[in-house]
Amino acid sequence: MTLRARFFALTYDRQMAKTERAGLAEFRARLLAGAAGRVLEIGGGTGANLPYYGPAVEDLTITEPQPPMLRRLQGRAREQAPAAQVLRAPAEDLPFEAGSFDVAVSTLVLCGVDDQPRALRELRRVLRPGGQFLFLEHLRSDDPRLARLQDRMNWLNRLVVCCDCNRPTLTSMQDAGFTVTHLEHTALPKAPKFVGPAILGSATSPARVPSGLS
Repeated sequence: MTLRARFFALTYDRQMAKTERAGLAEFRARLLAGAAGRVLEIGGGTGANLPYYGPAVEDLTITEPQPPMLRRLQGRAREQAPAAQVLRAPAEDLPFEAGSFDVAVSTLVLCGVDDQPRALRELRRVLRPGGQFLFLEHLRSDDPRLARLQDRMNWLNRLVVCCDCNRPTLTSMQDAGFTVTHLEHTALPKAPKFVGPAILGSATSPARVPSGLS
């Protein structure tokens, strides 16, 4: 555990406060209104999504790989979702059997995982056939000029918020076998221009494992 990880966990909510108030909280609420049944959230961070899970969620499991974040998540879960199971696990190596969940949730997580394709394959594995994947992620812009700016500024983004702002996240989802069923292109409010491009939506896992993706 590094001093940087501790500092990031300590200051994360403060860094995101303006963005949450300016619209990110509303994005979370709209996204999670569709969560139901057995739900897995990866990279739960400090627990920003907890207020938005409704009564249709029968069972909630949240993973977080970083111990400083995990401690903050556990504290918030005890207050807001005491029945939730919270555990330490990386998105690339989820400790669950295949087909364990009806819904998987990822919000501003796939930009920071060590291996994005592997994390998406793991999500596909633990979802039941035809299960739902709900996502809110920022990604590389389709605008070539903005994409070049993202490439130039990515070092700073990694330094400040520990993630990449220029990953081809939507393409990675499709390559992992997900079928996108709803997609909104938007921008993170009150965020620097090079971090802004984002997608909000849902996808379904395949009814069977695609050839070559096991």
